Amino acid sequence: MTLSDLNRRSIWLTLLAIFLFAMALLTWWWRGTPVDAVVVQSQTLVRTLQFSARVASQTRVDVGSTLTGRVEAVLVLEGAAVKRGQVLLRLESQELSAAFSQAEAAERQAAARLEGLRSTGQLSARAVVSQAEAVARAAQAAWERTQQLVAQGFLSDAALDEARRARDVAQAQLANAQAQASASGERGSDQAQALAQLALAQAASQAAQARLAQADVLAPTDGRVLLREVEPGQIVQPGKVLLGLALASPVEIVAPVDERFLDQLRVGQSASVVADAFAEQRFKAQVVSIAPSVDAQRGSVEVKLTLTEAAPDFLREDMTVSVEVETARVNSAQVLPLAALRAASNTVLIDEAGRARQRSVLLGLRTLEAVEVVDGLSDGDQVLVGGSLQDGQRVRVRVLPWQPGQRAGGAAAPDSGTALINAMYR
Repeated sequence: MTLSDLNRRSIWLTLLAIFLFAMALLTWWWRGTPVDAVVVQSQTLVRTLQFSARVASQTRVDVGSTLTGRVEAVLVLEGAAVKRGQVLLRLESQELSAAFSQAEAAERQAAARLEGLRSTGQLSARAVVSQAEAVARAAQAAWERTQQLVAQGFLSDAALDEARRARDVAQAQLANAQAQASASGERGSDQAQALAQLALAQAASQAAQARLAQADVLAPTDGRVLLREVEPGQIVQPGKVLLGLALASPVEIVAPVDERFLDQLRVGQSASVVADAFAEQRFKAQVVSIAPSVDAQRGSVEVKLTLTEAAPDFLREDMTVSVEVETARVNSAQVLPLAALRAASNTVLIDEAGRARQRSVLLGLRTLEAVEVVDGLSDGDQVLVGGSLQDGQRVRVRVLPWQPGQRAGGAAAPDSGTALINAMYR
């Protein structure tokens, strides 16, 4: 074979390769660019707000002693359930008991004195008055007789003066007896003084009894012991916190939510709650209050929820939980993944007879993975997802199974029970 024959053969092979490449390129262009797509269909779209929170009771109180003393016994442990009026701890009370006994004795003494004035004292006073009245009558009669005898000349003026003196003394003694009888009467000064002394003794007795009762520190109402900072033998004084109680009340879920999502929250919204340690045991709650002010340092708003069912036994005070609040729902909506939207515009590309066609859409509810299409599409339209496509470009569509809560491509979104992020909505 000559050199010219070899050159001609090389040329033909090159031309054949170019032809085959052109045919392959033409075939590829004719079949279109492979691209993923999702089918528009009506379904439920739910937006939720997810954040971390903590468990709290509505009322917590610190319990201490109102007396200074030595602790005799602590009768509860942390975590114990207590009833209203139950003794939580007891102080040594021997000195207080002695003071109460002394006050009771003083009260009995004052009561006996008053009773004596009301019984034998009044009888004695009346007897003295009767005796003084008799003496006064006798003195008056003697004075009158002496006066007659002096007038007849049988007695001197000195005898009359003596009779007058005796009469005056008897009348003074009668007045004194009457005054004493009046003082010992029901409204007399002696009984008033005795009543005042009895009232003072009774008040002292009640004060001593109250101080003795304060030796027992009681539970103010039903609740659970959260904190115990006292042991037997310890000296305590007023103002020192000895026990912390969570009073029996509906369990609250309290959370600081980023203020950026305040517009999504409403009182009455339903929520799902899960504890990290018990991820398979969800329970229901409801938003009951949204703080009227914003924490300036944290940029958050305090949100409170209450359980709408019985609290699970594993819940503990200050336990961290994850909350998912349903903030919006559309029961029948045309839904697309966010990846189907063209960058910074309300347009999508749909498949029309193997070509990508741009379509303007009106959007509604939006979540992190999906968006509601209010107008511009029909059920069954195939919307292209991803890729750098141009309007009119040939495409070869591969339909992906997808629904809200999944990433485009069919992969499920992370389990919100184990991967909730503070102030992130879906």
